[in-house]
Amino acid sequence: MIPVQGVEGQTVAVLGLGRSGLSAARALQAGGATAVCWDDNPAARASAEAQGYAIRDLSRAGAFDDVASLIVSPGIPHLYPEPNPVIAAAWEAGVPVDNDIGLFFRSFAAAGFDRFDSPPRVIAVTGSNGKSTTAALIHHLLQEAGRDSELAGNIGRGVLDIDMPGDGGAVVLELSSYQTDLARALTPDFAVFTNLSPDHLDRHGGMGGYFAAKRRLFAEGGPDRAIVGVDEIEGQYLANQLSEGPGDDRVIRVSAARKLSGPGWQVFARKGFLAEWRKGRQVASIDLRGIKGLPGAHNHQNACAAYAVLRCMGVAPKVIEQGLHSYGGLPHRSQLIAEVNGVQFVNDSKATNVDSALKALLAFDRIRWICGGLEKEGGLAALAPGLPHVAKAYVIGREAASFAMQLPGVEAEICTTMARAVKAAIADAQPGEVVLLAPAAASFDQYDNFEKRGEDFIACVRAELGQ
Repeated sequence: MIPVQGVEGQTVAVLGLGRSGLSAARALQAGGATAVCWDDNPAARASAEAQGYAIRDLSRAGAFDDVASLIVSPGIPHLYPEPNPVIAAAWEAGVPVDNDIGLFFRSFAAAGFDRFDSPPRVIAVTGSNGKSTTAALIHHLLQEAGRDSELAGNIGRGVLDIDMPGDGGAVVLELSSYQTDLARALTPDFAVFTNLSPDHLDRHGGMGGYFAAKRRLFAEGGPDRAIVGVDEIEGQYLANQLSEGPGDDRVIRVSAARKLSGPGWQVFARKGFLAEWRKGRQVASIDLRGIKGLPGAHNHQNACAAYAVLRCMGVAPKVIEQGLHSYGGLPHRSQLIAEVNGVQFVNDSKATNVDSALKALLAFDRIRWICGGLEKEGGLAALAPGLPHVAKAYVIGREAASFAMQLPGVEAEICTTMARAVKAAIADAQPGEVVLLAPAAASFDQYDNFEKRGEDFIACVRAELGQ
């Protein structure tokens, strides 16, 4: 646990009692504060009270009279589409609003760094797609290189629940826009921006607000080094804003779409090969084509970003290459779950938006594509470059018919349920093809979350294959 610093003797309110809220309450009390907690869900309140936390209705008049600050869980809107009433009440009372990420950054460096010869580094990863894989891959590579590493934030453990890494170790944080948007302190040693595509636009008031939330990770504290994906204009803008000139190697540009040039520090992937260039010269190269845990150009971008971080940590290219080959991938993200009679079965349930689904389609040559669900804003037109890779689509979800109508030139079968889609895809699949779940839609019309959808796909595949 990382006890929160600077709160001794204070009363601090916590809104939202999921994983991050309860973690914050524990760390606040470990730092000498009194945590008063609230959640609109009676079951969540009862569970917290049973664990010994004080419950206070933060919506009642005068609830903030003795409160020094309010800590908010990431799922609770604080600005768009409209502020949560409790947050609005804190504003009115002049009470600072923060989240567990802000508490972590203001407390981590004060937690006994004087005992380290080489203090642990904090690596923060954000972006629209690939941030979970990139963060997990960095964590894996560090461990394979013999470095102590903790994985937390939007993945792994609650950020305040982690143990302090050892000498020369690292904390790897995956941070969503919900987390970066509100944190009052953001001071990583190394910060990664993977890419940007439309997502969570209602929560951020549009694309500009969404990008602004991501940009805060780089603008608020100023990381020692920034690793920036430059395959979209937002990444190009961000890299330019952070750089003092063409040779400024504090900014490492990353691409999976083109060769990068110039006197600075670049890591890019072309035709399946990762290349590192510094000061106009190539210094390393890795063949990514045989790494099953990282299929496709989108995963090659993740590999480039992770590679750049490890190089910042002083790890040699050969050691990184060995770690890449032992990476097994994350559940629900280009996860190879079976290979039978020359047919691969890949679970990419995390492909909840069009951009991430397109990247999955481009990763394979001939696909039996299971898709559909709760369609997001913007339609499916952007999937067009990937549709020639689709042998046939098997559409699930309550609106399967309307989803299928937006796939021009693709043979589509309306299956509605996962079980029917998997059965039909297996019956049709030929050696060399991939049965791919990449929904290009949210899961909430049929499942509680994308994890449940992916688990159902895996269960259906195993049932059909008799595994």
